Amino acid sequence: MDGGRRDGERGDRRRSRVVVAGASGLIGGALARSLTADGHEVVRLVRHAPRAADEVRWDPEGGRVDAAGLAGCDAVVNLAGAGVGDRRWTDAYKTRIRSSRVHGTTALAEAVASLDRPPRVFVNGSAIGYYGETGDRPVDEDAPAGEGFLPSLCVEWEAAAAPARHAGVRTVLVRTGLVVSRQGGAWGRLFPLFRAGLGGRLGDGSQYWSFVALHDEVAAIRHLLDRDDLSGPFNLTAPHPLTNREITAAMGRVLHRPAPFAVPAPVLRAALGEMSGDVLGSARVLPARLLESGFRFAFPEIDGAIRAAL
Repeated sequence: MDGGRRDGERGDRRRSRVVVAGASGLIGGALARSLTADGHEVVRLVRHAPRAADEVRWDPEGGRVDAAGLAGCDAVVNLAGAGVGDRRWTDAYKTRIRSSRVHGTTALAEAVASLDRPPRVFVNGSAIGYYGETGDRPVDEDAPAGEGFLPSLCVEWEAAAAPARHAGVRTVLVRTGLVVSRQGGAWGRLFPLFRAGLGGRLGDGSQYWSFVALHDEVAAIRHLLDRDDLSGPFNLTAPHPLTNREITAAMGRVLHRPAPFAVPAPVLRAALGEMSGDVLGSARVLPARLLESGFRFAFPEIDGAIRAAL
């Protein structure tokens, strides 16, 4: 499916049928558009009654999916789940975050395993939250899981893909970093603030943010879809993670706006509660396996990633 190639490079691969869960989200939507633009058939898993031929019904939190709608697919990509940064982490919302990911992944992996002709690959979303707090210590895919809500969530989330793997389907776990995009996610909230001249570091700014341009996120997923020799966990982060202070400076530099403000850690903790740990925590994550596989980042540096999002 032409993953990892730069714009303008096209292969001669056959047309594929790819099922995407989470196609209404930031990454899933960009992936679906990229695949469709290259002539592949995209089937979207939706929670409502199907309204088009390319939609298949599922209920991720209820653990149900119309397996018949997956028949004949070449690949399944699961990027669905309640947004981690969408709201304060109450006990109820943490339950929803967990169930939308773990139950949805279990249902989809079991549906994949039940097919008479399973797809050749199952790509399941995860996050660099797997590693928890790493300080200034760089980690790659060989590092163990950290401690806390996000690491435990990621461990369960990834384990839920086991039915597909046990059925012999090549299974890839994509641990995504902070996606640089104006269209959503954490960065979608940062752009308006910096454009208004209200941007600034969070806490003391020493925490590492492992970022990835949306373009590279999609290209990396397509690279992993294509390569039949690749399975297991892959960090989808740019090769040069930076501190929040360095990223703040880059945002001000690229957008030609000063970034004089700082949000003190106590204020963030009061405003965000437990979720503030994800903002103030440090994760210096490296894409070792992705680089070893020969993937080339189009935007390995932060300035280019920010410009690509404008």
